[in-house]
Amino acid sequence: MNKGALKKFFKNFWFIVWKDESFKGWVFSIIFLLIVIKFIFFPVLNFASGTSLPLVIVESCSMYHEGNIFSNFDNWWEVHDLKYFQEKIIKTKFLNFPFKNGLNKGDILFVIGIKPEKVKIGDVIIFNAGEKNPIIHRVMTIQNENGTYFFSTMGDNNNGQLFIEKKINQNQLVGRPLANIVPYFGWVKLILFENSKSSEERGFCTGNLN
Repeated sequence: MNKGALKKFFKNFWFIVWKDESFKGWVFSIIFLLIVIKFIFFPVLNFASGTSLPLVIVESCSMYHEGNIFSNFDNWWEVHDLKYFQEKIIKTKFLNFPFKNGLNKGDILFVIGIKPEKVKIGDVIIFNAGEKNPIIHRVMTIQNENGTYFFSTMGDNNNGQLFIEKKINQNQLVGRPLANIVPYFGWVKLILFENSKSSEERGFCTGNLN
């Protein structure tokens, strides 16, 4: 292909993708954007964030606080203080934890990779536990056994720990949420799969008052 033909090709391509308002133009634009997102945007984001899951949607209510972004921390703590007392975590310590007001179902999180030795008690981590989706919970304890780190976690809205989160190997780590970049917007995807979930998992979150 000579220089003139190549220039004409790119000119026509640019017109179809960005300026053609016909149905064909819209189809080409959507296909082009999907290709860019899949093969350029996400690979670059994966590399920059240091994790295979740089964007994660919160799919459960296990980290929910009553009222979510408008929650009253003091009221929430009165309900949940006992379970943290058992873990030797007091209120003033929890106030300095990341995401101290929890996370809501549908929140979209920006995630970065993290080295096991950099994880701290109170951090929210994402880890694989052999389930369909990774789990997003808060670190309760950290152990170093002959150079290998093990973590235990608990959901802010759960009564206690799940069996699968009592001893998490460092190799199960996916990353650590850095920011809740788009609250609730993940519902655009979640709503498509709500009917396939159990009745306990469906719908909006409510605070655990037990």
